[in-house]
Amino acid sequence: MSKIIITCAVTGSIHTPSMSPYLPVTAEEITDNAIGASAAGAAILHLHARDPADGRPSADTGHFMAFLPQIKQRCDAVLNISTGGSATMSLEDRLAAPKLAEPEMCSLNMGTMNFALYPAAERISEWKYDWEKPFLEGSDDLVFKNTPRDMAHILDELGTRRGARFEFECYDVSHLYMLRHFVDRGLVRGPLFIQFVFGVLGGIGPDPENLTHMKLIADKLFGDDYAFSVLAAGRHQMPLITMAAILGGHVRVGLEDSLMISRGVLARNNAEQVEKIRRIVEELGRSVASPDEARAMLHLKGGDRTGI
Repeated sequence: MSKIIITCAVTGSIHTPSMSPYLPVTAEEITDNAIGASAAGAAILHLHARDPADGRPSADTGHFMAFLPQIKQRCDAVLNISTGGSATMSLEDRLAAPKLAEPEMCSLNMGTMNFALYPAAERISEWKYDWEKPFLEGSDDLVFKNTPRDMAHILDELGTRRGARFEFECYDVSHLYMLRHFVDRGLVRGPLFIQFVFGVLGGIGPDPENLTHMKLIADKLFGDDYAFSVLAAGRHQMPLITMAAILGGHVRVGLEDSLMISRGVLARNNAEQVEKIRRIVEELGRSVASPDEARAMLHLKGGDRTGI
C-alpha cells in the first residue's frame, strides 16, 4: 500500500468550549496543538479559527493570521484552510481567510445539507458562554449552503486564481456525483483527494457498510485518479478510520471530529489522537507520509507559494 497521509483537524466549528477544557480556542492554543500534531506525524493540518474571547467560530482574517504564520514558521505541515467555516457564515465570510492566505490546500464541502448539532446540547448541563446553547439548539433549523454556483465560485477563486488544491468533503453518496459533475465540466482535475465524512446528522451514517459503498462508488466514478481519506464523528472516529487504513485509504483525526481519546476519556490535545492512529496504521504495515511526500502525492504547489 502507498504511504498514508494523516490529517489533523485542530479545532473546527462544531464543538463548543463547554464540551471540553482542551478545545483549542486562542491563537496560542491552536498553534501549539497544530505544532504538536505535526510533530506526532500529521502531514496536513486542517484549520478553522475561533474568537479568542469566547471560543465561537470565527471567519475574521485577523483571527486566522494570528496563528497561520506561527504554524508555518514552526513546522513543515501542509496548511489546509476550511472554506466551510460554519453554517452560520456567509460564503464570502467563509472565503475571506483562504483568499488572503492563498494556502496549498482548502477544504470544499460538496453540497448543501442539513447540519444538525442540536443533540449535543442535551449532554451539557453547565455552559461556559451564553452563545453555545442557542448555537447548538438552533441547528435544528439550519442548512449549510453550498450550491453548484457556490462551489464553482470557490473552485475559481481558490483553485484557478490562487493555485490551491482541495480536500473534497463528501458527506453522502450524492456528493461524489456532484464532484464527478465538476470533473466533467473541467473545473476540477486529478488527482483528487476525497474526504469521506461519516456521522454528521444530515449526512451519511457511520456504518462500515457505508464506507465500503462510498469507496465502491468513488472507484466507479473516478477510477485510479483519486485518493480517499476518512473522518468520522465522535465515538466512530477510530474504528472507521482504522477501516480506511485497512482499505488503503488515508485518515483524519482531530478535536474538530472527536473530543475523545478513548471511551469516556477526553483527549488533552490533538497530538494524542495523531499518535494513536499512527500506532494503529504502522501496526497494520502502513508507512506515514511526511509533509513533502503528501505534497508530491497530492500535486500541491508548495508552502513557498502561499500568502502566509
